[in-house]
Amino acid sequence: MKTILIIGAGFSGVAVAVQLLRRRHPGPLRVVLVNGGERIARGMAYGTHSPDHTLNVPAGNMSALEDDAEHFLRFARAVDKGIDSGSFVSRQLYGDYLEWLLERAEQDASEQLDLQRVFRNVASLRAAPDGAGLVARLDDGDTIAADQVVLALGHFPSHPLPLPGDAVLDNERYLRDPWDAARVARIPADQPVLLLGTGLTMADMATTLLTHHPGRPIVAVSRRGLVPRPHRHGSHRPGAGGARAIWGDASTVREQLRAFRHYSRALAAQGMDWRDAMALLRPVTADIWQGYTDRERKRFLRHVQPYWDAHRHRLAPALHQRLAEAVASGAVRTFAARVIECEAGGSGVHVTLRRRGAAHTEALRVGAIINCTGPCADPRHTGNPLVEQLLRDGLMRTDRLGLGLEVAGDGALIDRDGRASDALFYIGPWLKATYWEATAVPDLRRFALALARRLGDSSEPGVAGATSAAS
Repeated sequence: MKTILIIGAGFSGVAVAVQLLRRRHPGPLRVVLVNGGERIARGMAYGTHSPDHTLNVPAGNMSALEDDAEHFLRFARAVDKGIDSGSFVSRQLYGDYLEWLLERAEQDASEQLDLQRVFRNVASLRAAPDGAGLVARLDDGDTIAADQVVLALGHFPSHPLPLPGDAVLDNERYLRDPWDAARVARIPADQPVLLLGTGLTMADMATTLLTHHPGRPIVAVSRRGLVPRPHRHGSHRPGAGGARAIWGDASTVREQLRAFRHYSRALAAQGMDWRDAMALLRPVTADIWQGYTDRERKRFLRHVQPYWDAHRHRLAPALHQRLAEAVASGAVRTFAARVIECEAGGSGVHVTLRRRGAAHTEALRVGAIINCTGPCADPRHTGNPLVEQLLRDGLMRTDRLGLGLEVAGDGALIDRDGRASDALFYIGPWLKATYWEATAVPDLRRFALALARRLGDSSEPGVAGATSAAS
């Protein structure tokens, strides 16, 4: 029996497993889904139970199935008939959907297909002694042998920031992981909080903190102080022409940005806005990114990415309104600044900031600092034993800019010698190195389908599938 091991059971892992279960295969197939947590699809994205944490994509575009655009919408409407395609529903509901989707796919699969769930961590992954497939060693010493392995690793907490005064990083009052609900709850209610970063994670943390303690002062800073823009109510107007309609044959970041601004102003004169221009870029973003030289990619990352992120990764309208009201009332302050000094002492942390363009500094005392700069983008800095082992052994390698992992067109990982693996594949946010847009459900569901087709069309298993496995 052929065995496919999927490491990670967030959206990507579940989506690949579901697509494998939905396909016809030439022979028996065992799919082993390994997850460190005790539930499926309850990681950083959908593990929250807070009603304040909603999806940042409308329900109508959140189907996990590339060939059934309204699949999630039908599920959501069965729970709440008030939900429509433009609704921004809770992340907890989406986690429920992924669990249900996997169960349904398992029930409907042919008798030749077998799904096993293993709730343990993978400590290492190495080639089988006879060269047929890979062997995963779990943290309890058990092993799973597989013909092919899919790394479906999701987001990891932010890389520790180089804060002035490194002792603060080891202090109880510094939170590297903003999703550590227990530590967030321990922050004294009467003490202000400093959020490092002003993106989507900041918006989630600010609303959560204010929900529990409305009077708590919150300060959020980042290099440019940009806050995510809101989605507009209602659906996008359809567009055509892609990037060529915006900037023709322009190939440099500077020329494209200038043309994009001009095009957006023209749209505004017609009663539309920049969101319509972004919608034109959406289907061709990967092509644009792959057309850049390394030099142009570096220019984009340095000069454009903060603005891209603020406009591309938008907030649900209700969440944006809550945040705007908190800013207007003074409960939340956001500005462009950098941290000059941090010193933990007494009942808090003393922080010195310098605002962007200012000559003087200003001081504040906070009860806690929360890293809201977003997930760890560089695989070399996750601190995850499996990732470190795979990089160390050369079974995969990072891209030159530290944005993710190098993969072939079929999702196969590239090893240190530049060879595409025939047994080890990847799906998840580190596809950003190749495709740039690789974090949202509409992107990942497409990759999941393509990867399932690739695995399903591969050759019959060798002896690896018959080796002893954990269950």
